[in-house]
Amino acid sequence: MRYGGDNRGRLLLIVLVVTSLFLITLDLRGVKVIEGIRTATQTALSPVQKAGSWAVSPFRNFLSDVTHLGRTRNQIEKLKADNDALRLALLNRKNADAQLGQLKSVLDLAGNGGFKVVNAKVISQGSSTSFTQTITIDAGVNSGIHTNMTVITGFGLVGVVKEAYSGSAIVQLASDPSFRIGARIAGSQQIGILSGQGTRKGVLQLLDNTEEVKVGDAILARGSANGRPFVPGVPIGEVTAVDNSASAITQTADVKFYTNFSTLGVVAVVISSPAADPRDSLVPAKPRPTPIPTVTVTATPSPSPSSKG
Repeated sequence: MRYGGDNRGRLLLIVLVVTSLFLITLDLRGVKVIEGIRTATQTALSPVQKAGSWAVSPFRNFLSDVTHLGRTRNQIEKLKADNDALRLALLNRKNADAQLGQLKSVLDLAGNGGFKVVNAKVISQGSSTSFTQTITIDAGVNSGIHTNMTVITGFGLVGVVKEAYSGSAIVQLASDPSFRIGARIAGSQQIGILSGQGTRKGVLQLLDNTEEVKVGDAILARGSANGRPFVPGVPIGEVTAVDNSASAITQTADVKFYTNFSTLGVVAVVISSPAADPRDSLVPAKPRPTPIPTVTVTATPSPSPSSKG
């Protein structure tokens, strides 16, 4: 039995060798038998490969998404940080532009009035132990600023220095209810006392009731001895309403301050009075109304029918 098995093994080996030589001979003569077998095998296995690829594809995509998820999240966080930085830079630029505009306007007013000033930034706004409406500025005694000095902005009066420290000072705003200043009306030169009311509106009580106060009149600082606490000629505000009852001993007028106290960023402290009173030269110019264009139409009469004969 063992010899029979050996004979069958030898026979199978001989058949395989002969078949291999036969296929090699055909391939060398140009007959694509092996390629055909390979193609047939690939065709037979193609559905199985597609099914395997379809089954494995979701897992492959999931692994790819997980791999890129961290990278995408980092990119999103970086974009958010860049966006926040750009917003902050834009906000700082807007603030800088606004402060530059306030600085230019206050220097223009000081130059026209002949005031020697020290510029300062507003670092806080609120109340103090003595006053309900104040601002704190970043300049003080080291810059030549002392108590009872006039503080202005490009629009006019801001208030008066009440406390001065080495590098800062507290300014009482003109809107403070305890604020008082001697004022006069531009043009008529009527004098009175203007008081703060806690808002952007002040009340002016005139000492003379003989001349009429009109809505739109400009109110200026009368000035103090040696320019402290107030230098003369500083614009204060404009009359918005008048109470000139015949029974009243004095006239009373509501005054809207030129300065908007809620938007203060840069101010100037007047450290010396002008050589001469600027009088009414600092009154803000009122905008001129835009003229309405007019159209002229010229009518030409047509000839009468009787003139054709």
